[in-house]
Amino acid sequence: MLTEAAPLRFAVLGDSFSEGVGDRAAGAWRGWAALLADGLAGPGRRVEYVNLAVSGALSADVAAHQAPRAVALRPHLASVVVGVNDTLRHGFDIGQYARRLDRILGALDAAGAVLLTACLPDPGRMLGLPAPLARPLARRRRSVNAVVHALSARRGAVHLHLADPAWTDDRRLWSADRLHPGERGHRAVAGAFHRLLAERGLARGPAPSPEASEPPPTRAETARWLATAGTGWVLRRSRDLLPQLLLLAGEELLHRGDGTGLGPLDARAETALAAALAATMGE
Repeated sequence: MLTEAAPLRFAVLGDSFSEGVGDRAAGAWRGWAALLADGLAGPGRRVEYVNLAVSGALSADVAAHQAPRAVALRPHLASVVVGVNDTLRHGFDIGQYARRLDRILGALDAAGAVLLTACLPDPGRMLGLPAPLARPLARRRRSVNAVVHALSARRGAVHLHLADPAWTDDRRLWSADRLHPGERGHRAVAGAFHRLLAERGLARGPAPSPEASEPPPTRAETARWLATAGTGWVLRRSRDLLPQLLLLAGEELLHRGDGTGLGPLDARAETALAAALAATMGE
């Protein structure tokens, strides 16, 4: 039972978004979760904050490695934001994703944690990909978000709609790679979660400041990042994702060329999503 003097335990699970990529402070990634942790506890209470998120993590990684560690901590709050990397892999399967996320959220819920979740922006749109490449990613993102919405509602999670245009259209919130928030974006996420938690009486400290504490990267620093770490990121993802994306794009072009349109592809994605929801929600 949580008392005023007891520490509030906050566990963070997920990928680079929750690791804090895009928000560097004191030579290390900080991110929205650390900013939020600073505003959770009121007077006389401290926060025990453990960030288990790892860049590049898939839902399988979170289920196998991060979730057991988090459950052992018996957290009062636990954030789970994962799925972008799943959609960027050739073996994407919405049914597997739904089952894994259900297990992760179920285990943390059973351990007594209040859950924090978020849906995902469309990576194809964020990156400005051509339509034949962007549409398959958009289908996957819609499926992932539908699962996240359904399971979040089932568990009573504190949920943030990061796919809304208010987030995705404001480029000031995003870093040079267009996939990770910059400092202002991480602060905006932390502030939004703080408001939702405060409404439930779960955040009693000061809200995170929306103002950046670090100077924005210069054009030279951005160019250097894109030429080094950014290029490496693209190459690593391309080896796995690009061949599959090209196949998916080719499939789209074939359907458009033979007159069947995109209906069959959309219907296939909807059927797979319906089966995934039925299997996890008992519908």
